[in-house]
Amino acid sequence: QIQFADQKQEFNKRPTKIGRRSLSRSISQSSTDSYSSAASYTDSSDDETSPRDKQQKNSKGNGDFCIKNIKQADFGRREIEIAEQEMPALMALRKRAQGEKPLAGAKIVGCTHITAQTAVLMETLSALGAQCRWAACNIYSTQNEVAAALAEGGFSVFAWKGESEDDFWWCIDRCVNVEGWQPNMILDDGGDLTHWIYKKYPNMFKKIKGIVEESVTGVHRLYQLSKAGKLCVPAMNVNDSVTKQKFDNLYCCRESILDGLKRTTDVMFGGKQVVICGYGEVGKGCCAALKAMGSIVYVTEIDPICALQACMDGFRLVKLTEVIRQVDIVITCTGNKNVVVREYMDRMKNGCIVCNMGHSNTEIDVASLRTPELTWERVRSQVDHVIWPDGKRIVLLAEGRLLNLSCSTVPTFVLSITATTQALALIELYNAPEGRYKQDVYLLPKKMDEYVASLHLPTFDAHLTELSDEQAKYLGLNKNGPFKPNYYRSVAAC
Repeated sequence: QIQFADQKQEFNKRPTKIGRRSLSRSISQSSTDSYSSAASYTDSSDDETSPRDKQQKNSKGNGDFCIKNIKQADFGRREIEIAEQEMPALMALRKRAQGEKPLAGAKIVGCTHITAQTAVLMETLSALGAQCRWAACNIYSTQNEVAAALAEGGFSVFAWKGESEDDFWWCIDRCVNVEGWQPNMILDDGGDLTHWIYKKYPNMFKKIKGIVEESVTGVHRLYQLSKAGKLCVPAMNVNDSVTKQKFDNLYCCRESILDGLKRTTDVMFGGKQVVICGYGEVGKGCCAALKAMGSIVYVTEIDPICALQACMDGFRLVKLTEVIRQVDIVITCTGNKNVVVREYMDRMKNGCIVCNMGHSNTEIDVASLRTPELTWERVRSQVDHVIWPDGKRIVLLAEGRLLNLSCSTVPTFVLSITATTQALALIELYNAPEGRYKQDVYLLPKKMDEYVASLHLPTFDAHLTELSDEQAKYLGLNKNGPFKPNYYRSVAAC
């Protein structure tokens, strides 16, 4: 049975205006006065009217969007301009596409984080000839000013920071269900958009040429659909391309884990005991960063290969039960569900920080904390104390959702690599001759993986060595690549 995100509320069962006031107090109900920590992300200058109840138009009179505040567009545009400086490959694609439009006729519906970096991707896709409609894949990660800049620029964007679950599905539906516009490509991050179309509008897949998916969670869903014989269009697994695994998952998380923790808790890392659940690329990045800051790092892992890597990298491999009473910080990086359950949280020490670096909000069993005997107390944006009857408290970040994009930002240059990979995957699927790709899940061709990397090398004034004819013949390679077989993953990714 294919498991999808819990949908306790359908998008059309709209809560009352009071129920959605500001950013929905219903998200984090508990025994006393508990509410979503996302609420404090609302600018004090903003009114409390839900974006869904506002009538907004951009300067050209277009109102096909739903965002927090169109007046923030100028601020968002400046953020996008900063991001462009750190996204050289996408800017190069724009220049190379001035004469040709490889995405002419493409109608892309997207569901990703809406940030300055994603905006550069969307505007690049538009420059390549595509029409785009977009929603957010995370209720906390949208940068409102960037969404405003996109709406001002003519993009149909439906997202704001701190959406309720109901708002989340409503925004996705507004992207998909529009008269006179039929998507023919999907760009997804987490699989929620793909799932919604399968559930509500399955006939749309008759005109959709392909799906591009970038997250572990979303790829897992696609493989489930494929195994069940329900995947009716080709899909590109961007997450497992080398340029995604080795850069976004590893290097991005290596920097952003510290940023997210520091911004939310002001914690000092030196000497702290930290357990990191999962030693895939995300876990590797988090472990490296915290070890470098002087933390004592433990790792939990189910895969013996990843476990051996952790041991060889100098980390102590443990079961969570062995260290849960003593650690100061718990970080989940598995993509799984119920990794940290109530039983573990009951045994944590006072003040333990609990957070998630995986895409999905299923890793920490937050629902088990919403019980009458526990008190929730908001500390600051995206930071909650959960208090036990004896006074013990844990510090929960982003209500168990993705820490770095919910509570801080991520390095733009690394996202340039991922976004370029996504753009090339869209171009490949959209332009592929009929029959090249079946109704299955594919990896990005190795030649394109290498091309993405090559577009970023000029930033470092890097100079590639070229094979001689004799060397190329000896290795059995084309001088211009690909230089590795399609199954090659640099090192064991796990």
